[in-house]
Amino acid sequence: MTDDILKSGLISAGWAWYVAIFTMASLVFCLWILRANRTQKGEGGKDVKLHGTNQWDGLREWDNPLPKWWSNLFYITVFFSIGYLLLYPGLIVTPGALNWSTDSLHRAEVQDAKKQFDPIFDAYMKQDVKTVAADKGALQIGGRLYQTYCVQCHGTDMRGSKGFPNLVDNDWLYGGTPEAIKTSILDGRNGMMPAFGEQLKPDQVTDVAQYALSLSGRSSAPDAAKRGEETFKTTCAACHGPDGKGNPALGAPNLTDNVWLYGGSVAAVAESIGKGRQGKMPAHKDLLGEPRVHLLAAYVFAQSQSQAGSK
Repeated sequence: MTDDILKSGLISAGWAWYVAIFTMASLVFCLWILRANRTQKGEGGKDVKLHGTNQWDGLREWDNPLPKWWSNLFYITVFFSIGYLLLYPGLIVTPGALNWSTDSLHRAEVQDAKKQFDPIFDAYMKQDVKTVAADKGALQIGGRLYQTYCVQCHGTDMRGSKGFPNLVDNDWLYGGTPEAIKTSILDGRNGMMPAFGEQLKPDQVTDVAQYALSLSGRSSAPDAAKRGEETFKTTCAACHGPDGKGNPALGAPNLTDNVWLYGGSVAAVAESIGKGRQGKMPAHKDLLGEPRVHLLAAYVFAQSQSQAGSK
């Protein structure tokens, strides 16, 4: 039985045998149908029509066999299928005489690609991320990597969406240096905003939200913001700092820059405080390898510097 299919968990051994038996039975049935409907020979070796018993308005229904050229095509198809199943792992339970598999084909293609492209990636690995970010050829490769692995979350324009950071606004939860960006892609990030809904009363949550918004000039309720300041200092300052400027080491956002990952309305900020947030940037080290992450980090850094500087 082909091990790669079983290891994938897509099908069990019992279902594999079911498919194999059903497939072979279907081919045998096709052969039986073809033989049962062949032209019969009468006296003198002449073909005889197989007539039916249905008759209506003087017309009789004749049950004639298929033309030989047509039935021969069906025979060829059936025997071709049998030959294919003997050579290739179409039955799943046997690898086939050629021992061919998509897994082995993929491994061979990966090895060929590594021989062709690894020297290019290794050459860029000898340079720091900032230097690579100034290389147009490297940025073309990094751009293709971004379109393949990052666009699903951060968007084609790299501006993200709710819960997914904007990569070109020069605002970084964990720092925007080339090394910090590479670390974020390589090892991933697990951001956690704890929920304070059980610790604080609803009015306190709203007041803290108003105060947090006031740090960036967005609060519309000065009295509520003033009440929330004390709660902020005793509850939130440990991560966001007493001035609300955040802490890149913890991934605690800067609350004074008017950039809001989950929305900057009172309701959105209050929800973040009351229910907390769980943000996850998956690690790409095992998926891409460090050389490709190196180029990807250079591309992100270059785009962030270019678009931030154009404002």
